[in-house]
Amino acid sequence: MERLQKVIAQSGITSRRKAEELIQQGQVKVNGTVVTELGTKVGGRDRIEVNGVQIEREQPVYFLLYKPSGVITAVSDDKGRKVVTDYFTDLIEQRVFPVGRLDYDTSGVLIMTNDGMFANELMHPKYKVDKTYIAKVKGIPTREALKKLEHGIVLEDGKTAPARVKFISGDRKKQTAIIELIIHEGRNRQVRRMFEAIGHPVMKLKRERYSFLDVKGLNPGEFRELTPHEVKQLRVKAVTQPSKNRGHR
Repeated sequence: MERLQKVIAQSGITSRRKAEELIQQGQVKVNGTVVTELGTKVGGRDRIEVNGVQIEREQPVYFLLYKPSGVITAVSDDKGRKVVTDYFTDLIEQRVFPVGRLDYDTSGVLIMTNDGMFANELMHPKYKVDKTYIAKVKGIPTREALKKLEHGIVLEDGKTAPARVKFISGDRKKQTAIIELIIHEGRNRQVRRMFEAIGHPVMKLKRERYSFLDVKGLNPGEFRELTPHEVKQLRVKAVTQPSKNRGHR
């Protein structure tokens, strides 16, 4: 038996908090009866409806995808472009969706799941899950420019949280540099906008790690199932680990 709001969130239709609101608003039925009590527990045979629509109760699945560049982080695209769910077409019994986003031209670690509550925990800003990016940028940033990233950059949607930055290499002949950037936020095109703000546009970008996960052993477009231990570790880190994004490492 599990709490009703948890089951609704795991179905992927909304977050746990929103599910609680729907229950309190009388928009949820269990076996045909409206339920407004948040402590209600349900079993596998109970029929749950949200706004008159029965939810699909799936076994939760968790995958790590090596997202290639040139793929949309979405479940569908009205322009017919390739999307990340195209790699999971053989998973007929379970639909999956991406946790957060990676830009069209960005490759790297992307978690895919059908567990809405799990996804919400990882994406919620207060949980501060570290994301490590490797960027190839135009020009060779000075130490002063990189310090601006460490202290936070003022963008059109507000100042970014402090980042951890590491200069990996520079090519003075080609006037390019490789920089590691660790952030815990997930704004649209954030890494690219941060480098643009210091005058060093991104030429190539890869998300190297998501918390402790990386894509070692995978080729672009390949995925693997997360182990139960990895899923548990992600939950623990998301909810309990404070951000360490302070200063140069």
